[in-house]
Amino acid sequence: MSGKAIIAMSGGVDSSVAACLMGEQGFQCIGVTFKLFTSEAIGDTRRSCCSALDVEDARQAARKLGMPHYTINAVEDFKRHVIERFIAVYREGATPNPCIDCNRHLKFKRLLLLARQLDFEALATGHYARIAKAGDRFLLKKARDPKKDQSYALYTATQDQLARLRFPLGGFNKQEVREIARKRGLGTAEKQDSQDICFVPDGDYAAFIERYTGEIAEGGDIIDEQGTVLGRHRGLIRYTIGQRRGLGLAFPEKRYVAAKSVAANTLTLAPETSLYTKTLTADRINLIACAGLSSPLRVKVKTRYLQAEQDGMAEQTGPDTLRVVFDQPQRAVTAGQAVVLYDGDVVIGGGTIL
Repeated sequence: MSGKAIIAMSGGVDSSVAACLMGEQGFQCIGVTFKLFTSEAIGDTRRSCCSALDVEDARQAARKLGMPHYTINAVEDFKRHVIERFIAVYREGATPNPCIDCNRHLKFKRLLLLARQLDFEALATGHYARIAKAGDRFLLKKARDPKKDQSYALYTATQDQLARLRFPLGGFNKQEVREIARKRGLGTAEKQDSQDICFVPDGDYAAFIERYTGEIAEGGDIIDEQGTVLGRHRGLIRYTIGQRRGLGLAFPEKRYVAAKSVAANTLTLAPETSLYTKTLTADRINLIACAGLSSPLRVKVKTRYLQAEQDGMAEQTGPDTLRVVFDQPQRAVTAGQAVVLYDGDVVIGGGTIL
């Protein structure tokens, strides 16, 4: 017997197979699913991940695997740490990453606390990533399948958390995971992956914020880099850096959203060349591969989940801040998103772009 493990089960094929593999490794497992919100609370009755149907799918998978299953009400925590932060960041003119916040505050923090309280050795999830150990440090590494690698969204994991975390799918690709599910007779084998933020299943973030808060975003001026008024915007929450379509204006040359000023309630449009920068700063940093960056370090960098890695130098500028200088200018580096640093397949760490 390898010990006892909590399995974070979302009701999808990945977490179902993670539960299966942990059981086959000899762990005594229990499945846990968070209830994060109600459809009524977010003003949308369509199915999304974390819905009541997903809870039932998780329960059925656990029953098939012969393990107990529990549902935990995390509605208030999710509201405070994910939904309300999502809204606040948009209102600040930045672009949030709620999946990272969910990992940081709920999937890792709350479930690992439960594991300690129950004296369980491990918490397993269906994420595609790997964990290794070098000396006295735990390392977070990319998944074997680069198309499914989720290490970017996991950079907030601490050493204490990595000591108990397990990512059983890190060595598999999606096709292999589905085949495991089919062979074990799991009902989630053909279930499609969710593509959108779970609490905004239609992808219309601005409409969600207005629906949730009951407040309509205030329109304002669209200006160019010289301050000339070009037109009117429909609320800054409807726009993101680098956006070209949906501006409601026509120009002889292409123009893009280059800046948002919450104080002035203005949206600045500019040629695409204005979107490029060679530097960024970040705060709320978490370093995994080392305790700190004592000197500038050559790294690979991602500033968006699906971005190809870019070459650059990273320097820690304070206890909770870092600066990255890219070899080549980068397009539409966006405040609120995560910057994650890599050395080969090892995650050095990351932070929130300012």
